[in-house]
Amino acid sequence: MLTVETLTVTRGGRTVLRDVNLTLAPGRTLAVLGQSGAGKSTLVASVLGLLRPDHGQVRWNGAPLPRGAAALVMQEPRAAFNPRLTLRRSVQEPLRARRLPDDPVRLARLCRGLELPPESLDRLPGQVSIGQAQRAGVLRALIAAPPLILFDEPLSALDAMTQKHTARMISELQREEGFAALVVTHDLGYAAAHADAIAVLRAGQIEETAETATFFAAPQSAYGRSLVEAAVSLGALGRQTAA
Repeated sequence: MLTVETLTVTRGGRTVLRDVNLTLAPGRTLAVLGQSGAGKSTLVASVLGLLRPDHGQVRWNGAPLPRGAAALVMQEPRAAFNPRLTLRRSVQEPLRARRLPDDPVRLARLCRGLELPPESLDRLPGQVSIGQAQRAGVLRALIAAPPLILFDEPLSALDAMTQKHTARMISELQREEGFAALVVTHDLGYAAAHADAIAVLRAGQIEETAETATFFAAPQSAYGRSLVEAAVSLGALGRQTAA
């Protein structure tokens, strides 16, 4: 169980997050919604331990989040990899970092689940499609079986069809692996289709949290209502599940 308690983070003299409280159980997906500048990426960095909070704490099962317990899938697929290393070498880095042995059977199973051709792992990041690079990023996050995976705008660099396909594959692998997923996004269509719960982040503060169906049926905050109304008017809801 991930618990974020009264997290406050100041950067450059500005409070970016203020008294943020969140919980996330294994096997569930929490989508943190908010526009650019809301503090979503700071939240991700804080959960990963890359930023030290001014106040509050991040805990896993009541203790500090241990090293290797969380993995990150970044927004820009190719930029997430060393351009001089093959995808295979980068994907296996979490195993080396934790001194775990290579597991060819697990690697092959995950490649099948992500529909990632095994031969693509022997190419450089610039030699594969953006969609394949993003799936390789998910593969790297999964390879050492962390209980928590954070996704920072994971589909924004992909075209609409690839977005839907990749989102479905991630959801299927989550059912198999049982990891908790914290997704920061401004994509309400993705959140409606794939998240179990929603947290609305505005100007560094949580406006509301709710189960996904409850949020989209009756958002409680004025800002939450504005997000849903805008998504409805733009036809954004339902795109992730549309054929």
